[in-house]
Amino acid sequence: MNGILNVNKPPGITSFGVVSRVKRLSGERRVGHAGTLDPTATGVLPVCLGQGTRVVQFLADAPKTYQARVELGVATDTYDASGRITHTGDPSGISREQVALALASFRGLIRQTPPMYSAVKHQGQRLYKLARAGIEVERKSRPKQIYRLEITDWQPPVFTLEVECGKGTYIRSLAHDLGQALGCGANLAGLVRLSYGPFDIQAAVSLPRLEDAFGAGYWPHLVHPVDTVLLHWRAVVVDAATEHTIRNGAAVALENIDTGDLTDPRPQSPARPSPETYCRTYTIDGYFLGILRFDPEKGAWQPDKVFLPCCR
Repeated sequence: MNGILNVNKPPGITSFGVVSRVKRLSGERRVGHAGTLDPTATGVLPVCLGQGTRVVQFLADAPKTYQARVELGVATDTYDASGRITHTGDPSGISREQVALALASFRGLIRQTPPMYSAVKHQGQRLYKLARAGIEVERKSRPKQIYRLEITDWQPPVFTLEVECGKGTYIRSLAHDLGQALGCGANLAGLVRLSYGPFDIQAAVSLPRLEDAFGAGYWPHLVHPVDTVLLHWRAVVVDAATEHTIRNGAAVALENIDTGDLTDPRPQSPARPSPETYCRTYTIDGYFLGILRFDPEKGAWQPDKVFLPCCR
């Protein structure tokens, strides 16, 4: 059982709880998820099965899109509606235009401080455990990428944002920081993940439907191939001899894939691929063979992950 399920996580269950449910239904021991959602949040949660768990690291870097409901005038210690109220303000004078203007400073490459109620570690301890013990520690801000940020609905004191962002962005922190910028406080009243890389909420499977699929035996139709998350990479088909070399872990020179300026020793720019550029490879009978990483010193492609011949 190898591949990825696009699960529509319901509210009131943790991401790990979804994984436990899938383990029980599938009988597959190797199950993991990408991109934790808070228990109150809903939406797209990719759940990887079998050899699919080996591509989680590549899915982690994929962009995500969220629908976030933000409540003005109330700030909490968790930065969302589940927390203890720490501040109240009067949002009656805040207009849609003011919010739109404030959003400008949250687009692009920004710095964001993780909330205390998060899984980030401080001296080996999860921040949320320290927060529950009443301990607050200084956290370092981290760079985050916001590709798109726009108001899609305005019903003050609650409005809705659509956010497209990069890895590790805290939407709760975005709501809190926006409230700080506006001077009235704010918290995240609701969150739905609309997309995660190639997975979209329109095609996501609910837990009841997933249970029915495993019970009725049509679950294979819901499992996406392992290479689904890699389709934006270059692909190459190799012959039997090259396949054998790759399976033995040896680097190969691929004549039918353009390395271009990958061997260029000059500093990398956005227009020039990274020296650690990956490609996906397939056998001549159509099976997904593995992931290769270009080694500029060898001028060849080094196997990074090789898959069993069961992942078409």
